[in-house]
Amino acid sequence: MTAPYGVVSRTGELRLAQLVEAARSGDREALDSVVRALVDDVYGLALRLTANVADAEDATQEIIVKVVTRLDSFGGQASVRTWAYRIAVRHVLDRRKGRVESLALDFDRFGADLLEGLAEPASGEDPMVAEEVKLGCTLAMLTCLDRDHRVAYVLGEVFDLPSEVAASVSEISGEVHRQRLSRARRQLEAFTESYCGLVNTRAPCACDRRVRRAIELGRVQRDGLVLADHPRRDLADRVQEMESLHATAALFRSHPKYAAPQPLANKIREILATQASGILR
Repeated sequence: MTAPYGVVSRTGELRLAQLVEAARSGDREALDSVVRALVDDVYGLALRLTANVADAEDATQEIIVKVVTRLDSFGGQASVRTWAYRIAVRHVLDRRKGRVESLALDFDRFGADLLEGLAEPASGEDPMVAEEVKLGCTLAMLTCLDRDHRVAYVLGEVFDLPSEVAASVSEISGEVHRQRLSRARRQLEAFTESYCGLVNTRAPCACDRRVRRAIELGRVQRDGLVLADHPRRDLADRVQEMESLHATAALFRSHPKYAAPQPLANKIREILATQASGILR
């Protein structure tokens, strides 16, 4: 299983840098292409860091506008994508706490919550409901990390960025990034080994055993799955075989390649269209 955001080819990055240069010279089609090239990755990053679709949409809109209005500041020392990630991470770190972060979860509270209301799965339950539970649970689990360690884990383990690139995105030294990533790994591995049946078959919690409780609490609606039915870049990427996940990193990497929802992408283009005269020379 590969990391969901893989490595963009050097040719792809060179093409994106050329589009940025054309956009800075007033080419509106190039500007639109830059936005299209970045919006899914920015959204995927924002979703991992906020653990909430609505917050990720808001953050993505704000981040893309920042990226576009700062195109003149792109100096080429890093790839366009790395530069955009840096803007995204700084924006999220400076942003007020969102819906899930405001719950102030820590690993002790989260573990107690997982164990409350476990029940045998209902006969004939749609497996996509358990997938919704899994995706929502793992996103929320990330918020048990503080923001700095969450950023390090998402960049280093989920996005699989090289250490020096992740450190550049976070604007810290490589050593600090590696320390944060190591601590985050230890915390998540200890937690999932103790609680998550996908990582440790002897652990008490299982996604299908959490379905009834999640529905009772209003966290999941059978007729309105938010994450399991989320737009994806790879339409063939459906439910992962949960039994094949044997490591904490694999659990977090098993999320689909999320695409920015089309209404969000349209809204961003509308905003940029109204501001184009001030953005493009």
